[in-house]
Parts: sequence; structure tokens; C-alpha cells
Amino acid sequence: MGWLRPKRREPSMRDRSARLDVRLDARDRAGGYDDERRPRGSRPRKSRGKARRKRSFFGRLLRFTFIAGLWCFLALSALIAWQFTKLPPIQTLVVPKRPPTITILGPQTKPTAVRGKRGGPAVPLAALPKYLPEAFVAIEDRRFHYHFGIDPIGVARAVFVNLSRGRLREGGSTLTQQLAKNLFLTQDRTLERKLQEVILAVWLEVKYSKAQILELYLNRVYFGAGAYGVEAAAQRYFGKSARALTLSEAAVLAGLVRSPTRLAPTRNPEAAQQRALLVLAAMEEAGFITREMVATARTRPAKVARSTAPGSNGYVADWVMDALNDYIGQYETDVTVVTTIGPALQAAAERALTEELNKNGEKYGVSQGAIVVMDTNGAVRALVGGANYSESQFNRAISAKRQPGSAFKPFVYLTALERGLTPDTVRDDAPISVRNWRPENFTGQYYGPVSLTTALSMSLNTVAVRLAIEVGPAAVVKTARRLGIYSDLQANASLALGTSEVTLLELTGAYAPFANGGIGVLPHTISQVRDAKGKILYSRSQPGFGSVIAPPHVAQMNRMMEETLLTGTARRAQIPGWRAGGKTGTSQDYRDAWFVGYTGALIAGVWLGNDDSSPTKKASGGNLPVEIWNRVMRVAHQNLQPVDLPGSDYAPPRNDGPLYPPGVVRDDRYPQPPERQAERGIDNWLLDRLFGTRRN
Repeated sequence: MGWLRPKRREPSMRDRSARLDVRLDARDRAGGYDDERRPRGSRPRKSRGKARRKRSFFGRLLRFTFIAGLWCFLALSALIAWQFTKLPPIQTLVVPKRPPTITILGPQTKPTAVRGKRGGPAVPLAALPKYLPEAFVAIEDRRFHYHFGIDPIGVARAVFVNLSRGRLREGGSTLTQQLAKNLFLTQDRTLERKLQEVILAVWLEVKYSKAQILELYLNRVYFGAGAYGVEAAAQRYFGKSARALTLSEAAVLAGLVRSPTRLAPTRNPEAAQQRALLVLAAMEEAGFITREMVATARTRPAKVARSTAPGSNGYVADWVMDALNDYIGQYETDVTVVTTIGPALQAAAERALTEELNKNGEKYGVSQGAIVVMDTNGAVRALVGGANYSESQFNRAISAKRQPGSAFKPFVYLTALERGLTPDTVRDDAPISVRNWRPENFTGQYYGPVSLTTALSMSLNTVAVRLAIEVGPAAVVKTARRLGIYSDLQANASLALGTSEVTLLELTGAYAPFANGGIGVLPHTISQVRDAKGKILYSRSQPGFGSVIAPPHVAQMNRMMEETLLTGTARRAQIPGWRAGGKTGTSQDYRDAWFVGYTGALIAGVWLGNDDSSPTKKASGGNLPVEIWNRVMRVAHQNLQPVDLPGSDYAPPRNDGPLYPPGVVRDDRYPQPPERQAERGIDNWLLDRLFGTRRN
């Protein structure tokens, strides 16, 4: 009956696997297999899941890191490529020529300053002492001979230092990068400029050898004090050629490039020496010099040569450099500029200011000053922009705007004369109130009815304010503009007391028409410019702008301002044998002290005060400025024949009548100047002439 028995079925793979799992689970519950005896592929499913998850976490982390790095690399490459497109084609880039040399001469062709590339032509690397370029490599770029323009180790170190200190302390730039920046880029510290620097550094490494790059660097790097390149720096600081520098002097120059102003040996010798010691230590560590050489250099530190800085001539040179483009446009070759500065008078002005400040500066609480001397055509013969050029290059004669105080009053009185008053016209010196403003006289006293001559010579404030109200502050502004005041002037009653700020140069130039008979001038110092071959690029011929004051009014103003030196606030300014006029000025709280005076040959202005506008200790226009002015002008007039003031022989009739409206002629003896007929347009005409002259 076997045929009735069901046929035996072979178990499937699924059945076998299920039975195996049941047996393994039972054996595990009974403490059966250990891990070593467990059949292959028979680990519990739970354990396999944990391992899979563990491996998946680290795998994902590795994968994320790889992808993030790849994207960063692509982004950086794209950024560099983008900056690359903003640069000129690499094949067209050439190392620019050295900056042109500007030699500045006085009228007797005596050099007063040199700007631009100083110290002569570039010095070949082979001509320099071996330790000189090694000093720069040791302190600035230790791996210079091994990198390709970018030092990854240096960059990594800079990043670590900056992050650890929480601020930017190191840049990681190589010498090649510094050269690329100096040759082709600006000094802006931006990411865009840094990327361009990297591109150009690699290009320099491809195009030039290491020796050529180092030679270019040494002849282009800036060392401060206007010195570019090791030759100029060696001449400036040590009075010798770079070929003759000692090891200690080379260390000073190598340490200087990081901060030329702060580490200059002429300015901070202690800091310069400490930096030089770091350079020597770096050179020894790099194997460039021996310990014995370091010891010798320590015992023989560098000594700075006697300063060859231009002194106050530096202020003149800065002014020339600022204005030169206006005269000749862009220039790429060496040029020689002939100025109107007289070296002897310039030295006398500098000496007078320095000695007076050293003697009385502390007593009067004054730390700074400025002097301008010009002839009657506006040619500046001396200009001192501060007490010490090496300490501060800010030109207070040209750039500082300060309140002139009573030195502004001549423009008020001239406006009144042009409207019919005379020097003998009487006005009341008494208290006055203008919209709750009560100006007082300097002495606090009042003298009642006084002539305009007396009021100006004694600098009576109330009379000046009354006159400004009579003629109108706007009319005073127009008069000042016509004579050469181009600073912003506020047309209000306080303008009469010099509350609007002006520069010493423009105020001195505005007094020139009183000294030359009424001709407007442009203060200037450049008389001629020549190129390296002697070709004249510019030559000044126009002396002035024509008449800006009618002769009768010039005579009247000179009569009034001469009285200031005879009986008024500037009696100590008198020069034997010369007739002179002028006006003192003192701003509120004694913050500024002025004196502007003139003869028939020269005009000079003096300002004293403090850079922070802090009050002085009662320094007024009648003390220190007058003393300095007198010292300078005595020197200036030594070899000149006395010249009378314009209009000294003019004796106008007395006239104390009422003030007439603008444009009304009292009689034919007081004709209005021709410019009055077109007063509304004269300001624009003068400005056009001024800036047109500067452009031509």
C-alpha cells in the first residue's frame, strides 16, 4: 500500500534557514555557541544592525568631509579664476619703471628737496653685501628659495596666530607677494586684492628667477622718509651706499620694512635697534651668519647719520607734489621744479618759529605755528607749515582752517569804504546786542565815538560789528571773495570778528592787494617745470588777476592799517626804514593768534595755536605772532631798497557823511571800482581765473 503513502517533499532553502534560526536561538538561550564557534554568517541580526549603523556614521562623516573640501576647492578656484579675469592679460604685464624723481629747486637753482625715487639707480644684487638680502629673507620670508610665490606653511601659521589671538597679527605674505603688491596693486587690505596678489606672485615666480625677484624687491620696497629701495634708505639713514652697509645696518633696514614709520631709526631708535636684534637672531637661526658675527654686530650697533631731512622745506615739497599734476598733468619721467622759495629766508622763518616756540611756547600754552611770506605778485618766498616737519607733516599754512579773529576785519572796513565811508568817519564804540549776542571789546572797555582808523588800529569789536550790519554781512563775504578768500564764509554779524575759518595762505594772499596797489594775486610757489632733457613743461607768466580794489580805497586802507603798527595792537612789528601796515587777530578763548602785515615789497602772515584747538594761555596776535613776524621780515628786507606803501601820497578829503547805498557814487572824487558794476559776477570770474590758471 506504499502507493497510498504521501510522497516525501524535500525542504526548501527558506525552510532550512528558518529551522537553523530556531536552533541557533535555542542554543543561544541555553548558552550554546560562543563567538569563536558560531557558524559563519550566523550572528544575531540585532548585532549586525548595530555594526552597520556604526560603520555608516563614520562613512557618512568621511564622505561629508570629502565633499565639503571638494566644494571649497572648487569655490576657491572659481574665485581665483574670477579675479584672474579682472587682471590685464598676464602676458602683457611688465614690471613698471621706477617712480620719477622730482627735484625741487629754489630760484637760485639750489636744490631744496627731492621726491620720488631717491638714491639713484637700482643696485644689482651681486653688488650688495651677501648678508643684506639674507637679512630680508630671514625676517620676512624664511622659505623664499623653496616656495612657488605662496608659502603654505607661512599661511597656516598666520591663520593659527590670528585665530588664537582673536585679531589680525600676521599676514603670511611672501617676499614675492609683497613685490607683486608694490608693483601692481594698491595697499587696500581686502580679499579681492589678496587674491590678485596671489595670482601675480605666482606669475612673477614663473617669469623671473629667485635672484631677479629678490633684486626687484630690494630696489622697490619702501623704507619711510620718502626712500624707496635699499640704496635710497642707506643714503637716508646712514649716509652711505647700500654697497657699504655693515651687518648691523643691514639688520636695521630689514627690520624697518614691516613698519617704516614706527620703526624708523630717526624717529624711534630704541624700537629700531630691538627689531634689528630680532633680525640678527633670525639670520643666525637660518644659518646665514655665525654666532660670532651676531656678537660683533651687537657690540657695534648701527648709528644713524646726521639728518638730511628737508626740515621745513618738506612742507614746500609736499605742496609742490600736491599741485604738480595741476600744472603739467600726468608725468612719467624725471622732472625739475623751480620754486619761488628763497633758501635764506626759508631758514630764517623756520628758525624764528622754532626758537620762539622753544622760548615762550610753554609760557603761552602754544605748541604749533605756521608762517607764510610772499611778494606782491603772490610768489611765496617762505612757507613753514609747523614746528617740526619730521614729527608732523601736516601743513598748517595751507591745510589748517582756523578762525582769524580780528585779522578778518580789514574786509569789513574795505566794504564800508567802498560804500562811501572814509577813514575819518565816526562810529560809536558802545555795547551792542544782536539777537541776544553781545560782542565785547578785547579789553572790556568802550571809548564812545571814534574814527574808523582808531577803531581798526585798536581792534574795537563793537565798531566792526556795527559796520558789518550797516553794509550787510553778504557784502563783506563778496569783498573777501574778491580779494582771495575761498573758504566757506558764513554771512552773519559775527563774521566781522573772524568766526569763519580760513587758511593762513589764503588770508595772507588776500592782504596782497593792499601792498601792490589793488591787484588780486594767486599765492603760488611753482615758477617753472622742466623735464629730464631740459624741455620747459610749464612757466609762469601771469602775475595777477587785475584790479580788485580801486586805488583810492587802497590808499585809505593803508592809512588805517599803518596806524595799527604806529599806535595800535602791533606796535612791536615796526621795521626801521619801512612803512608797513597789518592787522592782529585773536580768536575766542585765545585759541588762535594771528598777525598779517605787509610793506610795499612783501606780505607775511603768522599763526600760532594748538592742533586740537585747545585754548592757549592768552597768546594773542599782539605778542608772539608780532615778535615772529618782525624777526622774519627784518631778514627779508635786509638787502631791499625801501618801497612806500601804495597811495601814501594820496590825501582824500575828509567826509563824515552818512553811508550811501551800494552802487551810489557820493562824488567823482570817490569813484566806485569798475568791478562794483558787476559785483554779482565777480566772484565766479575770479574763481574761473584761479582754477583756469592752475589747469594751464
